[in-house]
Amino acid sequence: MTRYILRRLGFLGLTLLFTSMLIFVITRLLPGDVARVILGREASEQALEALREELGLNRPAVVQYVDWLGDFVRGDWGRSYSTRLPIREVVLERLGNSLMLAGLTLLIAVPLAVALGVIAGLREERPADQAISIGALAVVGLPEFVTGLVLIDLFAFRLRWLPANSSIAPDSGFMAALPQLILPALTATLVLLAYIIRLTRAGVIEELRQDYVRTAALKGLPRRVVIVRHVLRNALLPTVTVVAISLGWLISGLIVVENVFNYPGVGRLLTFAIDRRDLPLLQAVSMITVLIFALANLAADVMYAFLNPRIRLG
Repeated sequence: MTRYILRRLGFLGLTLLFTSMLIFVITRLLPGDVARVILGREASEQALEALREELGLNRPAVVQYVDWLGDFVRGDWGRSYSTRLPIREVVLERLGNSLMLAGLTLLIAVPLAVALGVIAGLREERPADQAISIGALAVVGLPEFVTGLVLIDLFAFRLRWLPANSSIAPDSGFMAALPQLILPALTATLVLLAYIIRLTRAGVIEELRQDYVRTAALKGLPRRVVIVRHVLRNALLPTVTVVAISLGWLISGLIVVENVFNYPGVGRLLTFAIDRRDLPLLQAVSMITVLIFALANLAADVMYAFLNPRIRLG
């Protein structure tokens, strides 16, 4: 198991190195002049050239990349071009907000989706299965902003149970931010629900048709024991990977949800950096996003190997 984890860590390091190169190249290929964006259209050529010199934009691209990557690894992420604030503090604050939202979403979505998927799989082609499948697909077909607006109208304006605006104060703890987190978490849950339900359902149905299930039943094992100890252990293996990938999406991919609810997460920070062509901020957010995805996939691989020893022995 240790050797397997070390191999995965080595692969993760290579992935991050290659991705850092892509991020640096892509951000440099974005249209527009950074100095012009910062100083405005009326700035003189002398002022633009001085700013490019100050920001190091005139240096060779390879030198800029090596310096940027070295500083990033050491924790010196520089200052934002647009706000002049330290990027590391801003990104980590927003990352904490996104982790709270992602954690609450997974806490709601995963148990609910797995339970519904198992029920649908055990009652294949029966009314319960059809109702769960149709309901989940109907919900996931709605865009996030539509789902969010419906939830705001229902729970904020009609029932007045929850706030419509999810803005939170800096350094807010989870319990203090919980009322503002519920609606965006429910919106994200409805986006994830159908996929996890369908994946779990398919896994349960496939495992129920395996020979070992029939053998266990013929030996007289109670159906509940066969389902819990054998079927679910194998059926939920693909779900583990999906949940891990979903964590990465919840950290950086909730741009629409965060904008609908005005939630200060990493997604909104990413759009802010793109709008203002804030290259250091954009690079830092992108690297953190990739790191979260990579760590989530590493956790999924390790859990997958733990549940299925053939993975780590292969």
